[in-house]
Formats: sequence, C-alpha cells, structure tokens
Amino acid sequence: MDTIFIRELKLDIKVGIYAWERVSSQAVQFDIDIAMPSRKTENIDDTVDYAKVVARIEAFLHERHIDLLEQLAEHIAGIITGEFKAPWVRVSVAKLAALKHVKRLGVTIERGELPRS
Repeated sequence: MDTIFIRELKLDIKVGIYAWERVSSQAVQFDIDIAMPSRKTENIDDTVDYAKVVARIEAFLHERHIDLLEQLAEHIAGIITGEFKAPWVRVSVAKLAALKHVKRLGVTIERGELPRS
C-alpha cells in the first residue's frame, strides 16, 4: 500500500467543550495518512492532491466550533474518504499545550479499508 502523509499541520481553531474554548482559538496539530486510491498513472487526478486536502480542512474549520477532538477527526476522515475518494485514512488530532505539563493530547482514528498490495 502507498500512502500520502501530511505531518504537523498546525491550525488555530475553536475546539472544546468549555466556555472559554468556544470564544478563544487554540493550537491544534493534525497528522494524516491517506491511502492512495490508485496507481494508474503519474497524473495528479489519479491520486490525492495533498494541497487540496489541506485547503479543504482549513475551509471546513474556518469560523466553525467543534466540541470534541473525536468529532473533529471523524469530520476530517469523512472529507478525505468521501470527497477525495481515499479508500483508507488515519487522522490524528492533538491540542498543543492544552494542559500544564502536557505537550500534546489528542485522538487517532482510522477509517475505510486498507488496499491490498
């Protein structure tokens, strides 16, 4: 299986269940692995364009509040498997420095089926 990866995508977004998290943005980091849908050609249309994935994630999160990191990861996975037709994706979402003495805390999910090589 071949994968495309996006590492350390950092965005300031509104995420969390506490009142202050609804009004203040906080730093969140995404690490994403995307199985390539095919290896037909060297044409960008036959793969996943990671620049478009990043732009789509940024657009989705613009002016939006998400309560839970699990919910956020699920939305991102749905965008990648649905809109970008990836057969499988792993999405890790972490709040940066959200708790004292903790550098990162978050969640990792996998969705879809791994293609057979």
